[in-house]
Amino acid sequence: MKKYITTLVLALSCFTSFAHYLWVDTAPKGNIGKTHEVKVHFGEYTYGVIEKVAGEAFPAVANFSLWLIHPDGTKTVLETQAKDNHYLAQFSPTTNGVYTIALNNNEIDVIDYTQYDFGIFKTHYHSTAKVQIGSANSDTKTINPEGITIKQLANTNDIVTLQVLYKNAPLTNHEVKIYVADLWSKTLETNAKGNVEFTMPWNTKFIIETTKNEEVPGIYKNEKYEFIWHCATYCINN
Repeated sequence: MKKYITTLVLALSCFTSFAHYLWVDTAPKGNIGKTHEVKVHFGEYTYGVIEKVAGEAFPAVANFSLWLIHPDGTKTVLETQAKDNHYLAQFSPTTNGVYTIALNNNEIDVIDYTQYDFGIFKTHYHSTAKVQIGSANSDTKTINPEGITIKQLANTNDIVTLQVLYKNAPLTNHEVKIYVADLWSKTLETNAKGNVEFTMPWNTKFIIETTKNEEVPGIYKNEKYEFIWHCATYCINN
């Protein structure tokens, strides 16, 4: 009985880690010349789960790249420092405009979830966030031609418009999840332009997630997989 319980706990732990996602957390506005912090988390925000950097789950997805995309489109690598439950990066804006923080992790070991009827797959995480300096507003930049990404379009009202792209093309009629704390979520579907629109009625953190299976088999680190599971997130602190 004890062996059965241990096996069940381990299985549930593995399945839960699959449902996790990476997200980039930062203040939506900043100032020229002032240090701006960026945090990278792994977990499930709506369930209150934020993994420890030195825990069992985070190390498997810690080989990510983090980029700062300047308003003119130039890119700078952001170096990170391991903290308790996140990786921390910093930058100092030098000009007005919209900066995009982009995280990419396409270097995750193959996972076999045939016991959960999901198959054998390789994971590709991508996460973005927006930092606006000054009053000039514009679309966020995208740098994920091999997978899925979420782009925020410039707006002049309280409605948030996001566009979901897959390999740089709009992903239409596709499910998008919006999460806040305490198990609240909402499901939207992209339109013919790959867009979704919503309002943020509360002053809190909103995490948007969308996923897609790329049904192309391959081999990664000598391990065969049946498909690639793409997961993209976008975090807004309202």
